[in-house]
Amino acid sequence: MRFHADLHIHSKYSRACSKDCDLEHLTWWARRKGITLVGTGDFTHPAWFEHLTRTLVPAEPGLFRLRDELDADIARRLPPALAARPVRFMLSVEISTIYKRDERTRKVHHLVYLPDLAAAEEFNRRLARIGNIASDGRPILGLDSRDLLEIALECSQDAFLVPAHVWTPWFAVLGSKSGFDAIEDCYADLAGHIFALETGLSSDPEMNWRISGLDRYRLVSNSDAHSPPMLGRETTVFDTDLSYFAVRRAMETGQGHAGSVEFFPEEGKYHTDGHRKCGVRMDPVQTRAHGGICPECRRPLTVGVLSRVEELADRATPLRPAGAAGFTSLVPLPEVMSEIVGVGPKSKRVLGEIDKLTAALGPELSILQEVPVDDIAALSAPLGEAVARLRRGEVIREAGFDGEYGVIRLFEPGELRRAAAGATPSLFDDAQLGAAPEARSAKPARAPAPAPVPTTAPAPAPVPAQRSAPAAGPHGLDPEQAAAAAVTEGPLLIIAGPGTGKTRTLTHRIARLVTEHGVAPRHCLAITFTRRAAEEMRERLTALVPRQAPELTIATFHSLGLAILREQHERAGLDADFGITEELAEHTRDLVDFDDLIDLPLALLEADPELAAAYRDRYRWISVDEYQDVDERQYRLLRQLATPEGNLTAIGDPDQAIYRFRGADVGFFLRFREDFPGARTVQLTRNYRSSAPVLTAAQRVIAPTTLVPDRELRPLGDHGSAPVGVRPAGGEQAEATFVARTVEELLGGATFHARDSGWAETEGAEGLGFSDFAVLYRTDRQARAVIEALTRAGLPFQKRSHDRLADRPGVPEVLAALTAGRSWAELRQDEDAVVREAVELLRPLADRCGGDEQRFRDELALGVEVDTWDPRADRISLLTLHAAKGLEFPVVFVVGCEDGLLPLRWPGAEPDPEGEAEERRLLFVGMTRAQRRLYLSHAAERLRHGTVRAARRSPFLDRLDALGTDTVRTTAAVPRPRAADTQLRLM
Repeated sequence: MRFHADLHIHSKYSRACSKDCDLEHLTWWARRKGITLVGTGDFTHPAWFEHLTRTLVPAEPGLFRLRDELDADIARRLPPALAARPVRFMLSVEISTIYKRDERTRKVHHLVYLPDLAAAEEFNRRLARIGNIASDGRPILGLDSRDLLEIALECSQDAFLVPAHVWTPWFAVLGSKSGFDAIEDCYADLAGHIFALETGLSSDPEMNWRISGLDRYRLVSNSDAHSPPMLGRETTVFDTDLSYFAVRRAMETGQGHAGSVEFFPEEGKYHTDGHRKCGVRMDPVQTRAHGGICPECRRPLTVGVLSRVEELADRATPLRPAGAAGFTSLVPLPEVMSEIVGVGPKSKRVLGEIDKLTAALGPELSILQEVPVDDIAALSAPLGEAVARLRRGEVIREAGFDGEYGVIRLFEPGELRRAAAGATPSLFDDAQLGAAPEARSAKPARAPAPAPVPTTAPAPAPVPAQRSAPAAGPHGLDPEQAAAAAVTEGPLLIIAGPGTGKTRTLTHRIARLVTEHGVAPRHCLAITFTRRAAEEMRERLTALVPRQAPELTIATFHSLGLAILREQHERAGLDADFGITEELAEHTRDLVDFDDLIDLPLALLEADPELAAAYRDRYRWISVDEYQDVDERQYRLLRQLATPEGNLTAIGDPDQAIYRFRGADVGFFLRFREDFPGARTVQLTRNYRSSAPVLTAAQRVIAPTTLVPDRELRPLGDHGSAPVGVRPAGGEQAEATFVARTVEELLGGATFHARDSGWAETEGAEGLGFSDFAVLYRTDRQARAVIEALTRAGLPFQKRSHDRLADRPGVPEVLAALTAGRSWAELRQDEDAVVREAVELLRPLADRCGGDEQRFRDELALGVEVDTWDPRADRISLLTLHAAKGLEFPVVFVVGCEDGLLPLRWPGAEPDPEGEAEERRLLFVGMTRAQRRLYLSHAAERLRHGTVRAARRSPFLDRLDALGTDTVRTTAAVPRPRAADTQLRLM
């Protein structure tokens, strides 16, 4: 059976798509066009997936059709010649992946096909852990292309993936701006599963035949229709059985792949090079002569498909691979009719004339390819002539560029008007023949200016750069870090500003103790505050001293307390197998509360000096990270473990003391030298994290209440020189819209609309991925507006959760099943979806524990936080300022820099100078999370305590006013968006 297939379309749930993109309209137009097999598109969108399951019924293997009553209703509205044509649907979706690979931003679109609804449902469940699949029919995921392919193959052995419109500059596997130079580079070890490529509107098979590396792939074409009338503008032709598996086999082997119907590639939006805003269009030779720069505005040109093909080509002329199918280039019938009639291709006049034609001659594709020209000419002489020229390839071409469609014409200007004078009456006897259809006119492109003649121009004034990092001293440490690492005995206080290499210094010091100074690893104890920090320290020490690392004790305060209690359970009156929480220890009699993990060991040591002495003898060298965050109980525990003259090293930064609400007391840091007479002090001031403007602004903010005399942070490394942006906004929605839009701009556009509409003009040259962005806020409620804006924009994000993993549904059942002997593999296939989800949550922790069941259960009991997202995926991080401590991101937004939020004040509360000083430190912490770019925003009004209230910017920002624009740049206020145009601006 020979048939046309259009396997790349979109539903009404995709951005910028017609509301008529439902199955009923698609079926009507498929019959009108002559298409037998249509992709469903968008099956990842929950609402569209529900529509598919409700409206489709199984047909041939792996294919679907409309329910009988719906199909009959459509048939009644078509001429008999069209009504009887079968239309089948195949599950398809286009996925946009944006991610970093090899320090470049990659933006690649993919077509994924699945043979049944169960596989699609599983695929959707997996992707829902990666991004927001409900925000758009073509979801944007921060997932590597290779990993997307792996997920599809895991959901069904019959799944397959086709790279979409492979040459499009901004969003394709071979695109000039954000793609790769070879298919294999993109899909890595799974590249062998790719067997077909979609040519896209701006290329045809002949162009692809110039590249020998593409010879092994079947070249397919589809419409990428955003409205039903656009179906079939490109199609793939099959000569095989009508089934999913026959189509897949034809694409994989070539047997039954009969070719494609293509645009003339010049009609595509990105065929040649240019800059649409300036009206400049260039061919590859001209582009090279101008160095890829627009001669009008001096910005980079968008390099189109023709240039990109030439760049990668290893053949001077096309060479059709043996066995490769051919292709036919056509102009859609509405466009042909538009040129003849003289009105736009979407006009009622054109559609009406095509109604008459298809009723008389059959589907549009048949009229263009198969119906005898004499039969067409009998109804319309101009159309008969147009189709004859089209079949001979005699067309006039104006190439598209930089998002602007090209124009393909079949008649010279005025030719139709002259012919109309002697024409006999026909189907078009009252048409305004020869009038230029305004809808088909491309914007005039200027002839490029001559290539610039090289001249000797004065060199631009040098931009002051950040100081480069000094040559590393012994052990790869800078002089300040080396000075700290050189202290081997006695108390030591290390004041480590943000980004100064605190963990590096601490781990190198411990490594030197055991390798150069004869300290036994078992005598070393390192204490951190979080499991994440402990794991990082363990990994670094394993790399530095792999042989000694297993004997080092690296713990959080709570896990140290747990270890002491396990050793001293009889003294504490506990069973040896005492539990930690109700969920995990229902079989035990004695339960220990989380806070008791500090209180009980402390009580034991304080009550038994000999026991305390034994632990002091064991842990003779103690290092404590983030010492400014210790509370009174932790401080007392340390005093039991370390004598005033002992080898205690405390490292931290009092200007980052932000946990008073947890009981932390920075006073313990400030009095360290009183508690430990003779303690030496080393200050780390070389910052390797942030740009000079970020550090200047941050030090300016903290200066009034700094707890570090002569506070200094010196920027080292190359983090750019972008000024800190201070952004006023009319309201919190406008502020959130600014965040979403800025993310898109820095990525170089996340959607075709952003590129084609002209507002995302950057090149995405900073090599950013979604995980490089963080949005920080003072209170959790502020996240709501940001979440809504990112969702509208279709950008993947993660709001960090602090729920304990042990408290999640299904976790106790999984633990019980494991105890009963069931395997992880069995549990992943459990019939209970809650259990399967819990398995996905627990596996990363189990993998980290390397098969150590006791460690797995201990870490789970100690409150591992939930992160339900697939760890392979990139997402924008949404965090409170407190949760951001210890993290860093290339781009940081601090939203809500307003009095009442920063500093946080409750209405009617008494002034609290100490609390306000800590709030200032909190902003200092947030600002110093930024590496390259920092944005501080504030709204003129915000919903607080149930009421929209006027707001004024934070007084903390007043300290930035005196800084020059090269350090801080305040932009115009962003107005409050109207409810009706919020969606439009982000589309």
